[in-house]
Amino acid sequence: MVALAGAAYAQALEVLSVVTQGGQRQSFQVEVARNDADRAQGLMFRRSMAPDRGMLFDFGRVEPVSMWMQNTYLSLDMLFIRQDGTIARIAANTEPLSTRTIPSGEPVLAVLELNAGTAARLGIKAGDRIEHPLFKQ
Repeated sequence: MVALAGAAYAQALEVLSVVTQGGQRQSFQVEVARNDADRAQGLMFRRSMAPDRGMLFDFGRVEPVSMWMQNTYLSLDMLFIRQDGTIARIAANTEPLSTRTIPSGEPVLAVLELNAGTAARLGIKAGDRIEHPLFKQ
């Protein structure tokens, strides 16, 4: 049972880059949640995540979305991303285990979850750009 539970978290990693308005680039290896089951599971029950890892939630269409932290033990930075790959909004340092909803604030295509404090540490801000095949540049 333990081996199966661990395997449930093992998804293929894809490379995603954040390019700041100042031209700095930071790459991450991300799991991509492309279906309802993967999006519902997200990073729930995880106790740690490597600094260069994250999860990209692909909603498949542009729409207002809301996230939450139920059963999520890690504090996260949530980057809400428009269809063109620009960051619309960042919800920084989310509260672990909270059931409070965290809205996108506008229609978005995706959300990138990184370890809490990553956006501030790397100078990532709204208006910066995400490079990944999901986004039309």
